[in-house]
Amino acid sequence: MKGNSSRQKDKERKSRLGLFLTKSGSHENVSPHKKTNTTSSDISVEAALQWSDSFEELLKHTDGVETFSQFLRTEFSEENIEFWLACEEYKTIDSETKMLSKAKYIYSVFIEAEAPKEVNIDYNTKTAVKKNMEHPTRSCFEAAQMKVFSLMKKDSYPRFLHSDIYMRITRRKGPGANMFRRRSRSCVFNERGEATTEPSAW
Repeated sequence: MKGNSSRQKDKERKSRLGLFLTKSGSHENVSPHKKTNTTSSDISVEAALQWSDSFEELLKHTDGVETFSQFLRTEFSEENIEFWLACEEYKTIDSETKMLSKAKYIYSVFIEAEAPKEVNIDYNTKTAVKKNMEHPTRSCFEAAQMKVFSLMKKDSYPRFLHSDIYMRITRRKGPGANMFRRRSRSCVFNERGEATTEPSAW
């Protein structure tokens, strides 16, 4: 029973990752201002506000991951989220042959020196991953993935929450958007039809 539940979760994760990777594609020769299929108007303010709860919460949402990726493109560091996603996908692979092939791909694209999308990890971690390539396992990229995760969480994520990309979504003046953000301060004025709060008070 547990095995079936685990396989179902893996399928759901693969589906979510596949949807995102299909939308975002490769970052090679991509302008940091290039638009993707998802626009800020497609994302509800309420959903976007959940992303600010924690970096972990953002990663649970496909639109959150894609919007964060758009932000990373403006900083030319989108290889970090792409590597993290590749590692997540790698951990769902059941076939030993496919795992070996995927491990070599991830290593050649993100880890080895002068790789096209080389991530910024320390020498010891990089050396450990290289040694793991002799006999790849499901956890062979775990240390490197955690390093990149920590880098995004402590460095990129706080800047993302103050970025124009994120602010455009959370401050969008759509139906109910203002009431959602300022319910406690403005609902009395709204009921009287005397709302006077200036936009600069956000």
